[in-house]
Amino acid sequence: MPSQVLTILNQPSADAPAHEPGASPFRFADVASPQLSMLDLGVTRGDGIFESISVGNGRAQAFDHHLSRFAQSAARLDLPTPDLEVWREAILATIDALDDAEESFVKAVLTRGIEGDGRPSGWAFGSHSPDFTRERTEGIRVVLLDRGYRHDIQHTSPWLLAGAKTISYAVNRAVVREAERRGAEDVIFVSSDGIVLEGPTSTLIFRRGNTLATPHVDLGILEGTTQANVFRFAEERGLSTSYEVVTPESLQSADAAWLVSSVRLAVPISALDDKPVGVDSELSAAMNSYLRNLRD
Repeated sequence: MPSQVLTILNQPSADAPAHEPGASPFRFADVASPQLSMLDLGVTRGDGIFESISVGNGRAQAFDHHLSRFAQSAARLDLPTPDLEVWREAILATIDALDDAEESFVKAVLTRGIEGDGRPSGWAFGSHSPDFTRERTEGIRVVLLDRGYRHDIQHTSPWLLAGAKTISYAVNRAVVREAERRGAEDVIFVSSDGIVLEGPTSTLIFRRGNTLATPHVDLGILEGTTQANVFRFAEERGLSTSYEVVTPESLQSADAAWLVSSVRLAVPISALDDKPVGVDSELSAAMNSYLRNLRD
């Protein structure tokens, strides 16, 4: 069995025609061979959405939450509605075709397809996850960077697609390169009016005493699937949870902080703008153990 699997959907949306009428709902394809037209709007304009789903010991984690967010992102971009049952089957088939591994992931992608064709493109790519042991134990250095718009953008300018998980990732890659130039490994965005938001590929969680908190989702940020599971973990341990409007000053005074995401899981922040942040090693290890072994 392979360590990477590519599954291509024949009809990603029931609202659009199939690519091959009468053919199977999906097929496996050669990961190393070209599969996508160079005219696909996902390639030429970044016009599409995606979800990265963590797979622990062969089980998709937060699966329903990911599928729901996938549909929400499609609606925000006016893409054809994903046929979630077909996507579910294709993703599960991708997982089943992978070699056994403690940690893997599946990235589901839906694009608008070729302009004027009317058929969206859809695929699921499964792979074993990289080794994040160092990041999860030692932590990472993070910088705060201005995102360039106010915290209320979701209400004032919904056409900017804040909170949608799109494949337009040029800015998210550029900010990581800027972090590296500053001697850091990752970024937390701050709004132009001074409100802490999220990472380019992650959600912020911080601890203050016996409370785990995260920025309020009504700030034009992505609703975090891993963050939701960390909050479930916290509540099972008797910790309080909170959604807050956070300033850089209040974040700097936190007892500990993490960036959490589906593939990297919970990574503690060891420094914020060159200022040391306490690493809660015991809680970090417990979080990651919970996330790796989640059964939902």
